[in-house]
Amino acid sequence: MARKLTGKQKAAILLISLGPELSAQVLKHMNEDEVEQLTLEIANIRKIPPEERDEVCQEFYQMCVAHEYITQGGIEYAKELLEKAFGPQKSAEIIARLTATLQVRPFDFIRKADPNQLLNFIQNEHPQTIALIIAYLDPEQAAAVLSALPPELQVDVARRVALMDRTSPEIIKEVERVLERKLSSVVLQDYTSAGGVKSLVEVLNRVDRATEKTIIESLEVQDPELAEEIKKLMFVFEDIVYLDDRAVQLVLREVDSHDLALALKGAGEEVRAKIEKNMSKRAAQILREDIEYMGPVRLRDVEDAQQRIVAVIRKLEEQGQIIISRGGREEIIV
Repeated sequence: MARKLTGKQKAAILLISLGPELSAQVLKHMNEDEVEQLTLEIANIRKIPPEERDEVCQEFYQMCVAHEYITQGGIEYAKELLEKAFGPQKSAEIIARLTATLQVRPFDFIRKADPNQLLNFIQNEHPQTIALIIAYLDPEQAAAVLSALPPELQVDVARRVALMDRTSPEIIKEVERVLERKLSSVVLQDYTSAGGVKSLVEVLNRVDRATEKTIIESLEVQDPELAEEIKKLMFVFEDIVYLDDRAVQLVLREVDSHDLALALKGAGEEVRAKIEKNMSKRAAQILREDIEYMGPVRLRDVEDAQQRIVAVIRKLEEQGQIIISRGGREEIIV
C-alpha cells in the first residue's frame, strides 16, 4: 500500500466501498462514539485510489475468513487453512493482525462441543480441573455440564468456580495440553481472569431448579458466607414476592397460564398472594381452580415450570422492562 493507513482510515474506505445501504447496516452495530469517528474519517476522504480500495477490501476479506476458521476450530485450525489458502507468510500476517485485536479464550476448542460429549470428556477429571473448564465455557453450556454432574460433585465444582480468581497461563496451558493440543501456543502471557461468584451465578441462573437448590443448600452448610454472596446476585422463583406490582403484571402477561398454575402448585402462600394480588378477581379464581383440579404432580415438573417463569423474568430485566431485587435483599425498587 502506497501509504500506511490507520485502522479508522481502513474502516472508512471499506464503508465507502460497501455503499450507503450496506454501510448503514454496519453502523447500526456501533456505538455513537464509533459512528462519529468513522463519519468524520469518511468526510475527510476525498479520493480513494483503486489499488488502495482493493487492498483494504482484500484485507477485510482475509480477516473475515480467518475469524471464521478460528470460530470453527481454533487458532491452529485457522493457521492450517490460511496457509493453504494464502501461503505461510500471508497467513502469519493475517493471524498477527487478528490476534492483536481478538483475545482467544482458553478452551475455545471445546465450546462448540455437545454438553453430553463434553461431560464424558471431563467428568473423571479432578473437580478443580472441571471448575476451571466450566469457568471458561459459555454459561448455557456450563449450566448443562454442571446439571449433569453427580450432586456431590456439583457442589464441589460450584464452590471451586465461585472461589476461583486468577489462574496462571502455565496451569491453563497444561490443562489444555492434556485435554486437547490446540490452544496452548496462543494463551496470553498474563494472568487470565475466570470464575468467581458472578461467573457461578451466571451458570446457576441457567441450570435446572433441582441442581440450583442442591448447590445452594449444600453451600449454606459448607460455606454460609459464600452461599449468601451467591444468593445476593441470584433471582429465584420465590423472589417474585420482592417484585413491585407493575413488574408482576408484566410477567403475568408473558407467562403461560398452565406453567403459572403448575409453578404455584409447589409455592408458598406468600408467592400465591403476590400473584393473585396482581390479577383480576375472576382470573385469580380461575387460577385457584386450575391448581385445585390439577391433582398430584411431579416435583420436577413444578420446578421446571418455575424455572421457565424465572427465565421470563430475567428476559424482561435484560430488556430493561423491569427491575428485580435478587434473593430478597432490601433493595429499593423505583
